[in-house]
Amino acid sequence: MSDQREVLVGERDDGTDLSLPVVELLTGRGFVTGKSGSGKSNTASVIAEELLEAGFPLLIVDTDGEYYGLKEEYEMLHAGADEECDIQIGPEHAEQMATLALEENVPVILDVSGYLDEEVANELIREIARQLFVKEKKLKKPFLLVVEEVHEYIPEGGGVGETGKLLIKIGKRGRKHGLGILGISQRPADVKKDFITQANWLVWHRLTWENDTNVVGRIIDTEYAELVSDLNDGQAFVQTDWTEADVRKVQFRRKRTFDAGATPGLDDFERPELKSVSDALVGDLEEISERKERKQDRIHELENELEKKEKRIETLEDELESARDVSSAAKQMADALSNPSTVQSQLPGADEELRRLHEEVVELEAERDELADELAEREERIETLEADLESRSQDVTRFRTETERLRRRISELESELHAAEETDGADESTDGDEPTRADDAAGDGSIVHGDGEGYEFGYASVDEPNERTEVVVANDREEYVDYLETAGIVGRVDRASERSQCSLETAAHALVVLAREGPMTVDALAARVDRSTVAVQSLLSELRSESVLDRSDRRRYGLTDDVRSKLALVTTAD
Repeated sequence: MSDQREVLVGERDDGTDLSLPVVELLTGRGFVTGKSGSGKSNTASVIAEELLEAGFPLLIVDTDGEYYGLKEEYEMLHAGADEECDIQIGPEHAEQMATLALEENVPVILDVSGYLDEEVANELIREIARQLFVKEKKLKKPFLLVVEEVHEYIPEGGGVGETGKLLIKIGKRGRKHGLGILGISQRPADVKKDFITQANWLVWHRLTWENDTNVVGRIIDTEYAELVSDLNDGQAFVQTDWTEADVRKVQFRRKRTFDAGATPGLDDFERPELKSVSDALVGDLEEISERKERKQDRIHELENELEKKEKRIETLEDELESARDVSSAAKQMADALSNPSTVQSQLPGADEELRRLHEEVVELEAERDELADELAEREERIETLEADLESRSQDVTRFRTETERLRRRISELESELHAAEETDGADESTDGDEPTRADDAAGDGSIVHGDGEGYEFGYASVDEPNERTEVVVANDREEYVDYLETAGIVGRVDRASERSQCSLETAAHALVVLAREGPMTVDALAARVDRSTVAVQSLLSELRSESVLDRSDRRRYGLTDDVRSKLALVTTAD
């Protein structure tokens, strides 16, 4: 494989194509993130399509059953628990799956969405990943392991289980063996930061939660913490460590194959014809399943046999007890026969009777010893089974304890989230507090608010605190623009509006509102100018870059001192 080979995945912001090197995709450490619907799974599918088109196999851990659409164009093995899969598999198939993927170049979709027992799915992923890592030590073959919802295995807040530890190990040491990993998650704040910081290529789609955008600010730069929330579907910021360009804004292309992860709508849904794998390939895996079924049948058979033997032991114990009673009676008889006078007086023909009883006692004692040996064997088998049962009981207890701990943790997080939402609501409710009388303004450049039709808004010099100052400013949006032009800032506002999703008139209207009512949050200002929060957020970001606005620590936007003074001069002139 040539180290210079590249695959086309999208288009940069300047209109040029973006291609990524195949060797870095296959052997590197990647991380793709973005909220639901932002395009992260599409990006992963585009990368998978390009690698499959170039003839390179990979293995995708599909947690939601949304990648089987790749089989529309490519012959892949779809393995999982559902009947729709090519083959139903379990942890016992792990070695064969790794062999097919690495040695026979069979691309695999490992669909774990159908496993009712999460521990079975975890064990399956863990064993396949371990087999890939072990085999790659010898093969050194470029190969990519794609893991959806990676935060479920390597969470930031909770403990990392054996599966997560193995994925982190692949991220740290897999590259030198040729084994790469691509983690995908819609919540970067929930992914262990050790995994993200080790990635040498990252794709950031749209994120809006503050915890997630804070991660963007720490990994890239604080300015991207705001910009990432304004990205359109399919757009992303791409970071790579093999180019001089630090961050590039990219529009990823739409995937060619069937979108199995699309949200169902009201239109007719028609599943395309999917390619199937060879019967011989499935036959090898089915043989493993059949061996497991035969083994389970044998276990069931042995358990039934053990139950029968336990009943037989109970019967033998009863017979042994009876034999002991008979032996005791025979011994008493023999003692009586050993006394000649007693024998002669009580039991005629005592010698023959004694020999018969002695032989019967010997036979009974032999049978007793035989039964005792058989009973000892059964007891040893029972002890082994009881020890195994005790071990399984401990596992169940441990799983239940861990489940209860996780439930408590989820409850705590939900409480924290509810408290945070209430706090945010309280902060926003205070943003609307403002003076309502012109008498409250004081000093040069203060905002003067009217309390009747004769008062508008603006900046004015107020010499006397109780003097009512009439400030008249135009009311419709076209005159708002004239107002900014008189203040000498319309050029900056115009540039900002061109780069945003709002018109110049909307921008002027927004500044007039801020001049009249003081600093406001994005949501409050969007409601005042009758535009979406996303559009207004893009406008405010661009106005900040033009030094027209500032943002306070409470996430409120207000006019800069320079703009405030210019508006005050215009108001005074008026």
